[in-house]
Amino acid sequence: MDRCIAYHAVEKQHGVRHLNPYPDLEPKKPRIHISLTDLPNGGTGVEWDVRSCESYKEDYGRWIRLRPGEELPS
Repeated sequence: MDRCIAYHAVEKQHGVRHLNPYPDLEPKKPRIHISLTDLPNGGTGVEWDVRSCESYKEDYGRWIRLRPGEELPS
C-alpha cells in the first residue's frame, strides 16, 4: 500500500503523512469507499477508505516496518 497511488490519494484526503511521498504503483481495480456524515456545525464530513484492490499482496508486519510504534489504521 505504501507504493499505491490510490492509497496515496486517500492519505491526502485524510490529511495524514504519506507512507511514501512518491508512489509508483498504478493499482488494478481499486475500490474506494466514501462515507458522508453530518457534522455538528452543519457541515459534511467525508471519510475515504480503500476497501479492496486486485494489486494487493499480503506482507505481514509491513505497517510496523513503515511506521514503527504507530497504531494500525482501522
